[in-house]
Amino acid sequence: MGTQIQEVITLGNIALSFHRAAAAVMRRILHDAGHDVRTVEGTHEELFALQAAGEIDILMSAWLPASHGQYIERYRGSVEVLDSQYEPFCVWSVPSYVPEGVIAEVADLKLAGVASRMTQTLDGINPGAGISRFSARMITEYGLDRAGYSFRPGTEESFVRRVERGVAEGEWFVVPLWRPYYLNSHLGLRPIAEPLGLLGGRDAASPVVDRRVLGRISPTARKRLRGLRLGNDGVEAIDTLINVHGLTPQDAADRWLRDTGQAD
Repeated sequence: MGTQIQEVITLGNIALSFHRAAAAVMRRILHDAGHDVRTVEGTHEELFALQAAGEIDILMSAWLPASHGQYIERYRGSVEVLDSQYEPFCVWSVPSYVPEGVIAEVADLKLAGVASRMTQTLDGINPGAGISRFSARMITEYGLDRAGYSFRPGTEESFVRRVERGVAEGEWFVVPLWRPYYLNSHLGLRPIAEPLGLLGGRDAASPVVDRRVLGRISPTARKRLRGLRLGNDGVEAIDTLINVHGLTPQDAADRWLRDTGQAD
């Protein structure tokens, strides 16, 4: 642990569990280096607007270039994007009991025998998320709207409840999803192919630091951050400890850091 008290760092994370997971690792690193950390949560739009206004020192994390690039575009010159800590990507998935021979890719959803069986409303998370923007566009671009499909954004809580209920009832439905997120392995969801490439591909998830703060972050924290590699599996593991095993984000992050030999 660092013994010298450093100044307060304001850490912002999008109000979704996997972002809390990554932010908890950052918070531990800053705390260990002697920083007092103030945490702010909000939607995608709120968090990036707060950083643009100079009210957030470190934002965890920006998915670049596809999912969150539009948010930091207008203030990119005032921040430093650090090395990526994991490589997220968006997918459309179906429950594992939906046969791959029936639904292998997005276009299969339009087949008459499939469209009549599927739940045609796709429920997602908040509208500012990349997966929500991409999904709304896909409904039109793939002509799914003409087959009766629509996309409906919601909260993380409503999204999780809906997916859990659908799987428990054996429902045929599409899950607008992403990695890393605990539901992938927890419920055994199966991605389907998306040939048009509208889901944004693989992003780099990076902390975004206000340039005015860079020199105030302790050398100890900067050194640990340079070597920190969460990976999709790491974020998903922490997220699972939070959502399945009931740990707080900080306790989950601390356990993961200990288990992977990265604790201070």
